[in-house]
Amino acid sequence: MELHARDERAVLVGHDGAAEREVDPHSLALGADLSDALHEWAKVVGAVRRSDTADESAGIVVSQRGRQLATRVADAMGQPINYIDPLSGEVSLIEPPEIERPAPPPPPKRAEPTPWSTGLAVSAFVFVFVVVAINALAATLMETSPLLGVASNVVITAGLLPSVWLARGTPTLRWLAYGTAAGIAVGWVSLPFILFA
Repeated sequence: MELHARDERAVLVGHDGAAEREVDPHSLALGADLSDALHEWAKVVGAVRRSDTADESAGIVVSQRGRQLATRVADAMGQPINYIDPLSGEVSLIEPPEIERPAPPPPPKRAEPTPWSTGLAVSAFVFVFVVVAINALAATLMETSPLLGVASNVVITAGLLPSVWLARGTPTLRWLAYGTAAGIAVGWVSLPFILFA
């Protein structure tokens, strides 16, 4: 398909298989704005051709505008357009602008392997520390009153459980949370033995 300016009107010339045909831009699905802009450009081309005093810069502006309109036509039609410069007769192939495709999503991150040996060692250390601390505090307070031993376990449990709950899903802190939770559970299991020893 080719874009021409003939008799102060823009036409698209194409071959329909049997013969060459001229088509008015308004009869194509280019949009009224683009079709009107093409006809305005063709009128300016006619005025520049008729003018005896037209300077070279006017011809350059008309050619550039025609090239811009040809690019819009190629984009609207989704196919290349031959642009025939109305003043020089030069033929240029105008390709439709490339559609920017979104970048492919990044590959999914591979999950890091779970550090079982290190994590379990940390959990075991925290477990021993919490069990010893809970039992030592309960045994010390039991000498004053058995209720103080139970109250110490309640206070420690109430203080640590929110932190344990929040840390259970964090990759590094979850090992501390597991050890602390196990230590609190064993502290409650061992409390009756401390009370009645």
